[in-house]
Amino acid sequence: MIWDRLIQNSETIIKKLNFHMTEYQEPGMERFNGKGWTNRTWHRTSVRRAHVDIVDARESKGLWMMHVCMFPMLQNSGPIFGWDIIAGEKKVTGAFHDWSPLLDKEHPMIKIFGDEAKKYEASKKRDLPDWALKIFSPHMIAAGNIQDMDELNRICRLVENNLTLYINHIEDFDYKAPEPDVIKAQNYYCEHQQMNPHTPRVMQSLGLPEEDIKLFCSDNLFPIIK
Repeated sequence: MIWDRLIQNSETIIKKLNFHMTEYQEPGMERFNGKGWTNRTWHRTSVRRAHVDIVDARESKGLWMMHVCMFPMLQNSGPIFGWDIIAGEKKVTGAFHDWSPLLDKEHPMIKIFGDEAKKYEASKKRDLPDWALKIFSPHMIAAGNIQDMDELNRICRLVENNLTLYINHIEDFDYKAPEPDVIKAQNYYCEHQQMNPHTPRVMQSLGLPEEDIKLFCSDNLFPIIK
């Protein structure tokens, strides 16, 4: 039932992205599609890149993982949307959700996210490492060992609703920030995400090729703007 709910969550997210955005083929991403690995990207006027990454290793490794990340356009002062979850058949081992501030930790959208995040209380919270504390909001949801379906439904519904909220609000902040400042802030976020040693280890445990993991983590998961 856990996997079924997470697949439903992924389908709801993709349906919303298809409705509100335009899907495009990111150069080089075709390498990371197939054999239980799916990568898709979208954009719209206020969002330069929305990325959904799904690894379905239920049969081979007993695991299912999804990563969702949305970056605002480069003159938009809004936060980055993030949602990551990994689960075995009996429990979710990690669930992480945030609207991460870029230029202003007191940004109006951070307050919106904080109000929404209060609606979910994790039964078991996950501690965050130093690299994460430098980029995530104080309202960051970090949960582990989710076995109760009611709790899983609550966090999935929260993320689904927050995706719609994010899309509806992010356009309010177009042309509210200098492009060089936004590029610097988004790169800072990506550089710190690339410090996460857990990501390549998880992908390796899912049975993905090591060469593909290195390339994907450096160039496609959190790409630096050059």
